[in-house]
Amino acid sequence: MIMTTIQKIIRIGSSKGVTLPAKQLKQLGVDIEDEVKITIETVSKKDPQEKLIAEYNKFIEKYDETLKNLADR
Repeated sequence: MIMTTIQKIIRIGSSKGVTLPAKQLKQLGVDIEDEVKITIETVSKKDPQEKLIAEYNKFIEKYDETLKNLADR
């Protein structure tokens, strides 16, 4: 069985690594000391400005009415 997941690289002591989700390991039927084949492929990073715009849009969507009420005071 082949499974694909996207994980962030994290710090593990002085090294860096990724964790493997327990749910997916269970689905694959693998456990500690089993051997698996890992293929690494980078995922394109979002433009920081694009992320900021997305966060701004979420903020406006959530607080639009409140902001309008404050502006009318």
